[in-house]
Amino acid sequence: MQDILTVTLNPALDLATSVAHIEPNVKLRCSPPETDPGGGGLNVARAITQLGGKARAFVALGGDTGTALRHLLERAGQQLVIHAAPGETRQSLAVTDLGDGGQYRFMLPGPDWSRADIDAARAAIRAAAPKQGFVVLSGSGPSGSSPDLYARICEDLRGTGAEVLLDTSGPALAHLAAGQEVPPLVLRMDQHEAETLARRPLATRADSADFARRLVERGAARIVIVARGADGSVLADADRKFFVRAAPITVRSVVGAGDSFVGGFTMALARGLSDDVALAHGAAAASAACMTEGTRLCLPEDFEALLPQSTVTEL
Repeated sequence: MQDILTVTLNPALDLATSVAHIEPNVKLRCSPPETDPGGGGLNVARAITQLGGKARAFVALGGDTGTALRHLLERAGQQLVIHAAPGETRQSLAVTDLGDGGQYRFMLPGPDWSRADIDAARAAIRAAAPKQGFVVLSGSGPSGSSPDLYARICEDLRGTGAEVLLDTSGPALAHLAAGQEVPPLVLRMDQHEAETLARRPLATRADSADFARRLVERGAARIVIVARGADGSVLADADRKFFVRAAPITVRSVVGAGDSFVGGFTMALARGLSDDVALAHGAAAASAACMTEGTRLCLPEDFEALLPQSTVTEL
């Protein structure tokens, strides 16, 4: 298995709890909270580890919350590359309303980064990148970073032998989608993000796959994946387009489903499997994550049961 490095510059200490019913202006008695590491890259690394793979997690940590997050990761056996953040690590809260099943997610801000802080992190990422393997850039950039941060990290890693997989949103995604001189291997987004970029509905699987192909042709990435929620995901490269059907499950929480997809997909590539087979692994990991409560991500027994049901067809 090739080396995998995940990068999380804006991690969080995730708290998950539930209440009988959410209503304003009253004290809500919560269930005992579950505490987990959060942030895209950390979730990807955790998913890979839970599925039996190995990944190093490059993570920027600061303050007491950063220390608590580090202890959680170390107790879970996660291999870490610690980078000093310029302030206190953020927290996030997920609250489930047991009355109607709705989930409310509150994301607190992280520390502000200066240009010097960002430049130091970029240099440290390049130093930590595997010479032959994969670097996963997942989640939001730190406060103070520009939309081209991830594109610049792709440029930093040119010549290292590392392949980059990217899963981000907002201005950073829009910048990448415009096309890059050094495109990543993979760019993943969800249906809403794809429709925002396309400025039109992508009603069918073919619509999503055609849009993904256009992004490939534009130089956004060599492979583009669009997640279509409960329907499944499409993948396009310069030559082929695939669709993976999502396995039928009872959804308990969608927290970490996208990160679990990236974890399963990347681990399959690191084991030398083809893109279409990796697509099935990603879909099974995402569905497995939806079966667990809170922030537990994908369990290996669920993943193994769902993998045969995550069927891939060529479009």
